[in-house]
Amino acid sequence: MSPAAQFQRLDKQTLDRLRDIGTATIAGSLAKAGIRNPHMVGLTAFNPGALVCGQAVTLQFMPKREDVHWGDEYSHAPERELHRQAIMACAPGDVVVVDARGSLSSGIFGEMMLTSFKARGGEGVVIDGCIRDYPEVKQLDLGLWLRGLTPNFHTQTDIFPHAVNVPIACAGVFVVPGDIIVADEDGALVLPFALAGKIAADSAEKAEWEVFSRMKLEEGGLLSKYYPLDEEAQEEYEAWLREQSTPPPAPLGG
Repeated sequence: MSPAAQFQRLDKQTLDRLRDIGTATIAGSLAKAGIRNPHMVGLTAFNPGALVCGQAVTLQFMPKREDVHWGDEYSHAPERELHRQAIMACAPGDVVVVDARGSLSSGIFGEMMLTSFKARGGEGVVIDGCIRDYPEVKQLDLGLWLRGLTPNFHTQTDIFPHAVNVPIACAGVFVVPGDIIVADEDGALVLPFALAGKIAADSAEKAEWEVFSRMKLEEGGLLSKYYPLDEEAQEEYEAWLREQSTPPPAPLGG
């Protein structure tokens, strides 16, 4: 039996807001909240344009030791096939996050696993390591943040899956099952579950005034005035907000 992804669920509205805001603004808001570096450094977006936001189902690999793990890819021991269990534990919208120890020689998932993940409504995978079957996998239109690609299967070389839905370190960042993963072409980051509501609100406010700032900069406004907003620009921004919320005049009657 696969382990269920048992963690508190974040409401879809907040997830959608975080997805729309993107990693750059969220990373800045996290820095202000005291989270210095949520970015999983070194993982590249292998599906350009993909944008995901979902909760983490974690998979941990360890160095292979023969008395703990042996056999081929499918050793008829379901308790050892934890990479399958991670996929099966996912609910729609989840992101599988894998500590594969930075291995460039083991393909954690391939076409069949990720086809199943996609069919279950999975958002994407974030792997401190590699996948295989990339020509087929890229047709699935999943978010993929990886170190690289390999033809090898997951236990072919020197690592093996050890645990599902435990705290892990992915590319040097601590990830707890249920944490929020936001990923786009700037990279993949971890947003602690407990901060999700605050960061969504703070980041949405920043994203809103950045619309005004961008407009003013495009008009030739001073960078020192409009990014960030100085006191005078803040007053202009608040007036602009009031204008946006003012309903248009009613049409004259005929």
